[in-house]
Amino acid sequence: QVQLVESGGGLVQAGGSLRLSCAASGSIGSLNVMGWYRQAPGKQRELVAAITSGGNTNYADFVKGRFTISRDNAKNTVYLQMNTLKPEDTAVYYCNVRATPLIGLLNSWGQGTQVTVSS
Repeated sequence: QVQLVESGGGLVQAGGSLRLSCAASGSIGSLNVMGWYRQAPGKQRELVAAITSGGNTNYADFVKGRFTISRDNAKNTVYLQMNTLKPEDTAVYYCNVRATPLIGLLNSWGQGTQVTVSS
């Protein structure tokens, strides 16, 4: 089975930056989507950004222009560069990988990494 290891979370002041990383172990196939979701206290988990194995990206409206998702297929790693962070970005950020087009073949989650933006 696929396991995801996340890193890069932490505490930062408003306007600052963080870079999240998520490395997948095990085979994730050649056709897949890797992405980042977040969940703030009392709220539902929501999509932040996603990227396909072919490099196509999808961003939530609230992060467009501030966050950038990228991946290294050789390393099975996805990154999230977060700039101009806002207090409302505070949440637990979760890494996800799923197969396409049949999501039932693979849908794995990391344990999450805390991002806290002060001010």
